[in-house]
Amino acid sequence: MGTGHLQIDLDALVANWKALDAASGAQVETAATVKADGYGLGVGKVARALSRAGVNRFFIAVAEEGAAMREALGPSPEIFVYSGHMPGDSDMIGDLHLTPMLNSIEQLTRHFEALPGHPFGVQLDSGMNRLGLEPAEWAAARPIVEAQGPALLQSHLACADEPDSEMNRAQLQQFIEMTEGMNTPRSIAATGGILLGPDYHLEMTRPGIGLYGGAPFDDAHPVAHLSLPVIQTRDVEPGEPVGYGCTWTAEEPTRVATVSGGYADGIIRAMGNKAVLFDGDVPCPLVGRVSMDLLTIDITHLDHVPSHLDLLCEHQTVDDIADVAGTIGYEILTSLGARYARRYSGGQG
Repeated sequence: MGTGHLQIDLDALVANWKALDAASGAQVETAATVKADGYGLGVGKVARALSRAGVNRFFIAVAEEGAAMREALGPSPEIFVYSGHMPGDSDMIGDLHLTPMLNSIEQLTRHFEALPGHPFGVQLDSGMNRLGLEPAEWAAARPIVEAQGPALLQSHLACADEPDSEMNRAQLQQFIEMTEGMNTPRSIAATGGILLGPDYHLEMTRPGIGLYGGAPFDDAHPVAHLSLPVIQTRDVEPGEPVGYGCTWTAEEPTRVATVSGGYADGIIRAMGNKAVLFDGDVPCPLVGRVSMDLLTIDITHLDHVPSHLDLLCEHQTVDDIADVAGTIGYEILTSLGARYARRYSGGQG
């Protein structure tokens, strides 16, 4: 095959959820965030594995993602929609039995008028200034919301991956003040919030990136493994360039392997001349630019021509690659292209 192989370890995914569930505490429900097609790994397989492991509530980004979830899981799990109730969403929310996290007075009005009696949650802005009702809006809307019986009250931490940030404690305090006296379950902690400790766990946590092997969950098992086939090798003489723009020039006789994979497959262009791929446990430098479909790799130090080289493996995580590309593990995972042959293992327990 001329395309890369993306191996997805569902047992590792489940192990990561179980570890974060244990960290959340016995009295706290641990949901799972599976937006963006299960962070790029295939929401059907991901959601089914997590459901078998005990997840009863899931979070997606937009209502349109609900159809794949219902196809995978059937009618029973509760599926929350972070973006709330957008114009045109009423039929999807109703037909797919989704629970929108309402973010504004406008969304509250739309939901109560279009789907009276249908479940909903409310997102509150505790200081991130991205989504949710601000304190003054919430004060006005709270009596109406309480009368309707929300399924969940939620906020989101801006700096959860910075444990020493004063913003974390300030947001928690703001959220607690805004929800004081209500009997509705509350959630402010995703992966980073879980790791901040029990004060942040409240009644529900909703891990995302940590499930898939990403920071800040340092103890996570890697979930995605990516191997790219070698198409061709060539010997490059000193002074000869490699790739677009001639950004790398051989200083000594070099054997270069051309590998199938590029920015069309989610291999960030900024990795050029910086990243490494692995032959087993041996690193092999990427030389030249990342092009749309191809990478050029220095394999001079190998005593054989490999059939493939690994970008994601036990020696290199999504966050290692993200550091090289100047981004975050989320972008690496969610950028993984559709051309890869995806293979799943585990997840049946």
